[in-house]
Amino acid sequence: MAAAFDLQAHRGGRGLAPESTLAAFRNAIALGVTTLETDLAVTSDGVLVLSHEPRLNPDLVRDRDGRWLDAVGPTIKSLSLAELKTYDIGRLNPATRYGKQFPTQKAVDGERFPTLAELYAAAGPDVHFNIETKVDPTKPDETIDPLRFARMTVDAIRAARMEKRTTIQSFDWRPLIEAKRLAPEIDTVCLTIESQNMNTVAGSPSPWMAGLDVNSGRSLQQLVQLAGCSAWSPFWRNVNSASVAEAHELGLKVIPWTVNNPTDMAALIDLKVDGLITDYPDRGLAVLAEKGLKPR
Repeated sequence: MAAAFDLQAHRGGRGLAPESTLAAFRNAIALGVTTLETDLAVTSDGVLVLSHEPRLNPDLVRDRDGRWLDAVGPTIKSLSLAELKTYDIGRLNPATRYGKQFPTQKAVDGERFPTLAELYAAAGPDVHFNIETKVDPTKPDETIDPLRFARMTVDAIRAARMEKRTTIQSFDWRPLIEAKRLAPEIDTVCLTIESQNMNTVAGSPSPWMAGLDVNSGRSLQQLVQLAGCSAWSPFWRNVNSASVAEAHELGLKVIPWTVNNPTDMAALIDLKVDGLITDYPDRGLAVLAEKGLKPR
């Protein structure tokens, strides 16, 4: 029997369908993916919705007249759910640099920002969810307070009875620690990246790590454990055999993000990672088949 592997469709698989839409999530499920990865925002009337950006993104948002936004729009937290639902997110703007990154994405005009409740309702009984509380400690005015964000997320998961099928992830570890305090039964995932453009680990301490400090003499994996996370989700280029081995010794799963090249996927699997997050779940499924693995 093939071993199980946690292949996750990033934003529903944005390489194939419009990101963070019900169309994308349904497509991923139809392909055979069993974990859907997505991001959360909160509307002005307190509804959890799915969006990677805290503001309306002109690369993928059209107004009620079908026109692309000509600049970054308002924050989602300033819009009611009814107002947010007037925008179409069913295709990328082909004139933008971002829109050109995903030439195989198939447009589905008329798609709206989904709520978390709508995602739960659209998925079958075997689907798991990895949801991100999208908070940036360097931009506190763009989202709601991280502790309130954690409370709302926990309440929504419990209301849907999805505690055993949902993990909460974040680059900002503050909501993760709060979620674990409120709901020990819900697994949390510590996200990290160490690159020239963004580094959530550097600093003494980093503003992203809830006061935990890599300069304290503890390794990053030990800090992930101290934060209460059951999994560590690093940028895929930051993974090596030693970091995976140390995480496993501490009882942590390792699920790198976001890897899209099949050769890179295969190399990470050879490092014994526990899962992968990808924009192209079709490619991921093909690699798993070659490796004798199956999505969990």
